[in-house]
This record gives sequence, C-alpha cells and structure tokens, in this order.
Amino acid sequence: MPKLKTRRGAAKRFKRTGSGRFKRIKSYRRHYLTPKRSKRKRHLRTPASFASDSDAPRLHAMMPHS
Repeated sequence: MPKLKTRRGAAKRFKRTGSGRFKRIKSYRRHYLTPKRSKRKRHLRTPASFASDSDAPRLHAMMPHS
C-alpha cells in the first residue's frame, strides 16, 4: 500500500486546531502588499474563521498526518 501524502497546497492554507477543526488563513495577504492600505493589511492579520464543516472531510483526506 502506498504512503499517504499531504497535499502541500492545503497544508500551506489550513492549520488543524487541537479540537480537530481547520483554521483558515485570510487571502490577499501573501504578496503585492505595497499598494494596500495599512488598515487593510492590519485587518488581514487578524485570525480568520474556521473552514466550513462541509469542507472538513475533504481537508482530513488532504492532510492525513496533521
């Protein structure tokens, strides 16, 4: 049986919490930050919400080891 591998794109975008839910990172914070206002960048720093419950089974399959 082949090894279970983690989908690297999902691992970069989601983190698993202690309770098993997935916390997502807000978008538009990676690059091209110069034209964005300081207020917008500050709000993008705040923790984002959790991934939806309907996406959780797919995220568990994409990240089996996290």
